[in-house]
Amino acid sequence: METTAKLTLLTTTHRIAPGLLSWPAWEALRQAPLVLTAEATHPQLPALERAGIRVERVEPASAPALARLLVERAPLVFLAGSDGDPGLTDALARIAVEEAGRAPEIELLPGSYDVPGARLLDLVAVMDRLRSPGGCPWDAEQTHASLVKYLVEEAYELVEAIEEGDRPTLREELGDVLLQVFFHARIAEEHPEDPFSVDEVAGDIVDKLVYRHPHVFADSDAATTDQVEANWETLKAAEKQDRESVLDGVPSGLPALAYAAKLVSRVRRAEFDKVPDAPYVLPGRLTEESAGELLLAVVQRAHDAGVDPDAALRAAARGYRRAVRAAEGLDEDRAR
Repeated sequence: METTAKLTLLTTTHRIAPGLLSWPAWEALRQAPLVLTAEATHPQLPALERAGIRVERVEPASAPALARLLVERAPLVFLAGSDGDPGLTDALARIAVEEAGRAPEIELLPGSYDVPGARLLDLVAVMDRLRSPGGCPWDAEQTHASLVKYLVEEAYELVEAIEEGDRPTLREELGDVLLQVFFHARIAEEHPEDPFSVDEVAGDIVDKLVYRHPHVFADSDAATTDQVEANWETLKAAEKQDRESVLDGVPSGLPALAYAAKLVSRVRRAEFDKVPDAPYVLPGRLTEESAGELLLAVVQRAHDAGVDPDAALRAAARGYRRAVRAAEGLDEDRAR
């Protein structure tokens, strides 16, 4: 005769606040004649205790030994450990197959799920560990200034991955850029007079995005990209009323070509026409001044034609690299 005993394996995530369990999870816990866990410091224990649910602790054991213990003591709910109790589900599945008809019914019940973005909490915890006493000496010594070069390098490596369509590298480089944001935010927490955390950083950008997208979050209309850009510029202008020049806020630390392109973009958007464009004439002899004017002229014409001059130059440079390597008899795929 088949048994009616039931063994419920309840899983939770440490990335969700303790006690925020699904209704089926709470029902299973309340109705269970026995609740067990092998983790003495399980984050859910205080919440369950406040809810009047008694949890007994079993000694940690190998996965097969733990599975056998749970099967023998069923019916019960087993509160899986924060590490998921590696190997336990496989051991239970093996018992269910080998002892079909005699083993209890085994149910895997997720009590809480990771919400999108939950792994970012792990990155916060890792960065805190690295910067705290007993962490990494190198990470602990870094400052906003010392990390600038890494931020720039990672950004360019990300650009390269995008332009080359290399998705595995794209994923990796996005992580490296994300690390820089979290690293700087963790350093900012230690400022003696004006500390802030990654929560303030995220909160600020959320507020900015909501404010600048009234067609999504409010009652403004913008059915086309042009309308969206027009609304964006109007809102930004209202935010930056204290600026004296149309060029205020353009970072001079940008690479030269990107800096010129940003200046031209600002001038064009403001419809500022009091300074003529650089002449588009190839001089007989290039000097630093004439070469700079020629490059500026190209940037201005490229903007008017809807061409990103920085991306265009990189594409041309990659073509040049391919041509050189081909002339050398080398395989482009092995270029670094």
